[in-house]
Amino acid sequence: MNYLLGAFKPACNISIAFSDGKTRKQVQLKKENGQTVMVPLFHSQETISGMISVEPIPGKKVDHNGIKVELLGQIEMYFDRGNFYDFTSLVRELDVPGELYERKTFPFEFSTVEMPHETYNGVNVRLRYVLRVTISRGYAGSIVQFQDIVVRNHSPPPQLNNSIKMEVGIEDCLHIEFEYNKNKYHLKDVIIGKIYFMLVRIKLKNMDLEIRRRESTGSGPNTHVETETLAKFELMDGTPVRGESIPIRLFLSPYELTPTYHNINNKFSVKYFLNLVLVDEEDRRYFKQQEITVYRLPSPETATN
Repeated sequence: MNYLLGAFKPACNISIAFSDGKTRKQVQLKKENGQTVMVPLFHSQETISGMISVEPIPGKKVDHNGIKVELLGQIEMYFDRGNFYDFTSLVRELDVPGELYERKTFPFEFSTVEMPHETYNGVNVRLRYVLRVTISRGYAGSIVQFQDIVVRNHSPPPQLNNSIKMEVGIEDCLHIEFEYNKNKYHLKDVIIGKIYFMLVRIKLKNMDLEIRRRESTGSGPNTHVETETLAKFELMDGTPVRGESIPIRLFLSPYELTPTYHNINNKFSVKYFLNLVLVDEEDRRYFKQQEITVYRLPSPETATN
């Protein structure tokens, strides 16, 4: 039995070391099995370089048809798990066909790589970047090693960032105005606003402000939408009176937000909404939803937010 188990072990070990591995920031990445690992963080237009070591099992040789490393940007839909759509694919050949008898090290470099989309792990889709090392061996079966990285990209503050002002109500029963100080927020921002009650003829029990994330995958009749409530903030407890004003001050930093994603390669979108919820004493619920844009603020420090 020990012999059979050994027969399925890889013929060699592959390790990947980044040139700046000791100084580059590491961040958490949740794997498919639910475990969390620490992986290096990169930004678009950075150079990804390092050394790849291939070491055969002692006393064995490895015949191969070539060794290569690829940098892949991939989108995977969870309803089609295992099938990846590659939006970035770069290849570096490391070695020509031959034989390996002992440990051999290969340098690699991908210069100023365009990585336009951020890493994303959602409910029904994930976007990932990975280094894939392949030792081609034909009928013997290729040996493959993966190394995940996380990509986060910054956006400049918007030149225009208008406030949101809206009126909502139920005829002859309820009329309120609400205002948010802007419609675009960075990940560490604060939502500031107020709600003004112009007419109150129903008995309200409470009022909450929710942050909702809406993930849309697929297209046309195959579109699937998943909505998550990421935060719920109580604004009021009890019935307000006419003319009363309720302030809003909601910090975004405690919540696991991502930037807004707009139709990434026609595969998925991620949008955020502020959802105002009013509940009356008969537990009837009234909603008013407003879309906002979320972005990652530039910083002089590497990989903030």
